[in-house]
Amino acid sequence: MLLGRHTGRNNVFLLDCSFLPSYTTKHEYREAFALFDKRGTGQVPRESLGEILRSLGQNPTQAEVAELEKTVGATFNYDEFLTVLNRPDGWKPAGTADEFIKGFQVFDKAGNGFIGAGELRYVLTQLGEKMTDEEVDELLKGFPVQDGQINYHSFVRSILSQ
Repeated sequence: MLLGRHTGRNNVFLLDCSFLPSYTTKHEYREAFALFDKRGTGQVPRESLGEILRSLGQNPTQAEVAELEKTVGATFNYDEFLTVLNRPDGWKPAGTADEFIKGFQVFDKAGNGFIGAGELRYVLTQLGEKMTDEEVDELLKGFPVQDGQINYHSFVRSILSQ
């Protein structure tokens, strides 16, 4: 978005404001904050910070959330939330399906696009951003397992489309 202003006879001063959140974005931020402000006090518990960020499409790691939680008190208000959300170093993208598939290929010893269900559970609960067994159960619920194997291409595409 460019804002313009005449600065003289035929001169126009242009200011690039594309970095500013739009009205729609601000409205989404306010709505998300309100959803987590369950008591209507204008305060959200620190433990909800990661969840509220993810609800707005951000992708903080658990370590990033832990660091961000240190910057707010036991609860935080909307202005403090905006400060966290609009942090100067930004947010890293979630990653593409191809990037995740390449990561799973390391565990695909047969090179056939499948990984053992037990090995997938191990990867998800023990490596990187560790998930709980309950989270993995929920993630795998209803996903087809063929002879103890999961097609990780389909798995990744299914998860990213949710």
